[in-house]
Amino acid sequence: MKDWAGVGEAYSASYAALCAGTLPAMQRALGAPHGRSLLDVGAGDGRLAAAWADAGWCVQACEPEASMRAVAHRDRPRVDMIDAGLPDLPFPDGAVDVVVANFVLNHVDSPRRSAAELRRVSRGAVVATIWTLSPSWLWADVAERAGVAPLVGVKLPADEDFERTPDGFARMLRDAGLERPVVTERRWTWNADPNRLWRSVEGGVAGAGALYTALAPDERRARRRRRRSRPTGARAVPVESKGYGYPSPPHHDRQWCRRPRPLLPLADRTAARRHGPHGSVQLGVRPSQRREDGVPHRGHRRRP
Repeated sequence: MKDWAGVGEAYSASYAALCAGTLPAMQRALGAPHGRSLLDVGAGDGRLAAAWADAGWCVQACEPEASMRAVAHRDRPRVDMIDAGLPDLPFPDGAVDVVVANFVLNHVDSPRRSAAELRRVSRGAVVATIWTLSPSWLWADVAERAGVAPLVGVKLPADEDFERTPDGFARMLRDAGLERPVVTERRWTWNADPNRLWRSVEGGVAGAGALYTALAPDERRARRRRRRSRPTGARAVPVESKGYGYPSPPHHDRQWCRRPRPLLPLADRTAARRHGPHGSVQLGVRPSQRREDGVPHRGHRRRP
């Protein structure tokens, strides 16, 4: 799996905004807080934890990476964040009403064990998101144009891996013991500042950052010179991303909201031709028992 050590500043300045695009759908999935408690697992720079708190949830957050926690403590000091992460969380069974893990299960060594741990800690709903097609296709195009061999990521063993599709994600969650998971896809648009995107690369974030930091120093200098020699005044890159699924009470709208297809300054190669210029993400939710008002019954936690 990718090494996220030391990338907190670069991540917060770049991809944290993209990952926060799941918040509206997760909020619709869970409904109004009504005094409920929420644990944000793998909370990164604390951006979403702060947003949940602003919405009225009683929030606890945990993050295992030190530089991420440092950014969170500096920029969002009111977020209660501790040093902890999957697959072993320091919380008792049924500690909170809701557990959220936004883009976490696609970064752990044991997705099923980690999903089971999310289930153990929640006495109500579990909400988790993963990518099916991340913006890595854009960086693959950049690497091709730059004449750099693409990074080949380390894959999970066959007995740990799962198919990055709605059905594959749902099967993995069921394997982990989550009953009746609901998984679908949605999309949103992230207007990415090119300078912030490049900061993620130089900061070692995700696959593109790992590829860049693996280059020899003279190769890095050459790439920076090539980038600086390009015309200035670059505009934001609209990256449209697919997303998530959630259990919808009858009053929730399930319709897709589509925006006009954006024009990107990079060619849409294989992935873009096949899927369109989109990142893709899935959100799986273990629905809890609900009253007629949509609020989960406290203490309800079904075991297989």
